[in-house]
Amino acid sequence: MNLVALRPGGAHDLALVNSIMQEAFDPRYGEAWTTPQCMGMLSLPGAWLTLAELNGEAAGFALARAAGPEAELLLLATRPASRGRGVGGALLRAVVEEARDRRVLDLHLEVRAGNAAARLYQREGFTKVGERRGYYRGRNGQLFDGETFSRKIG
Repeated sequence: MNLVALRPGGAHDLALVNSIMQEAFDPRYGEAWTTPQCMGMLSLPGAWLTLAELNGEAAGFALARAAGPEAELLLLATRPASRGRGVGGALLRAVVEEARDRRVLDLHLEVRAGNAAARLYQREGFTKVGERRGYYRGRNGQLFDGETFSRKIG
């Protein structure tokens, strides 16, 4: 049985976040953030980090930010060994609940076109609302399109 435990995170968890990103995000797509980028985001009002453990082991994280009636899921990552075991869904539902607690009305996110995570977002009530050409820049400079998803919260 898979037991997913969630906890709030902070700047002291960024080494763990970076470790998960290095495993979860293929560098050819340019989706991972640097530790300073994550630190900068966490220092802003309305930002929060949620960490997930699966059977006692670090398995994933979500980073989001609320501004007024809207919020954005900035990053969600699950270690490859933990995929398909409920970690991503648990993190996404936790972000939705936190956004609801913050009185957010709409939650948005961007995902690389072709990323399998889009299926998770759709299962959790997100709808594709747009595309951004060349949104992600891979390690060799190649551009990849992004897809914008949104979900009503309130």
